[in-house]
Amino acid sequence: MLEKNKKILIGALHLPPLLGYVDFPGFEIVLANAKKDLVAFQDAGFDAIIIENNYDNPHSENIDSSASVAMAILCYQIKQNAKIPVGISVLWNDYKAALSIAKAVGADFIRIPVFVDTVKTSYGIVKGNPKKVINFRKSIHAENVLIFTDIHVKHAKLLSKNSLIKSALLAIKNGSDGLIITGKWTGDEPSVDDLHLVREAVGDFPIIAGSGVDVKNIKKIFSFTNACIVSTSLKEGQIKNTEINLKGYSQRISIKKCRELVTAIK
Repeated sequence: MLEKNKKILIGALHLPPLLGYVDFPGFEIVLANAKKDLVAFQDAGFDAIIIENNYDNPHSENIDSSASVAMAILCYQIKQNAKIPVGISVLWNDYKAALSIAKAVGADFIRIPVFVDTVKTSYGIVKGNPKKVINFRKSIHAENVLIFTDIHVKHAKLLSKNSLIKSALLAIKNGSDGLIITGKWTGDEPSVDDLHLVREAVGDFPIIAGSGVDVKNIKKIFSFTNACIVSTSLKEGQIKNTEINLKGYSQRISIKKCRELVTAIK
């Protein structure tokens, strides 16, 4: 999927609070809005989407059964309408749910925020265990599902002592199919120095920018990466100071902004 010398745009399709959360708007509304975002990404020429339970606040390391079932139902419906590859991200670090949903609906890849690092988040300490991830993928016969893994992930304080380069090399050694590098928070672009150092260390191995990408910086970021995951900068309306994710779940993806981003990398 992450072919060498091809600039891959992955649109993050953020779901609103799911079943079990107070603000869950119901399946019909969630699906209708998700289809609008999907159309915006597809019609603008994006290469893939990743579906994420971004607004299930407060998060926990693993989601409960009601949210997991809701996400599986929604991912299946979205996948049936998708003409491009689909990924799954289950926050905060539920690789079992992500792999299971991906296997069940025929998705192509997942994202794991913590794979080889140990971090402290607002929801507790999360310790990566790559062996368990790879073994679980094998146990459900989902070896065809790619695993994209963050290193030194955003929204977290790094507790493990590994440098960014060491974490990158450990992730590759332990079965990562692509390294995701982010800024410190939603909307923060990755450090160019970080991207440059990791690119020199890993050679042609796929690198993905996971935050802060917009029309102004995308050419610079793509000089080091194979792919970019983008969402916040593509949403309609203004940033909300009270919103941890900068923009709310009612703000749709703008096809105009998507097209501008696609044009910027041509």
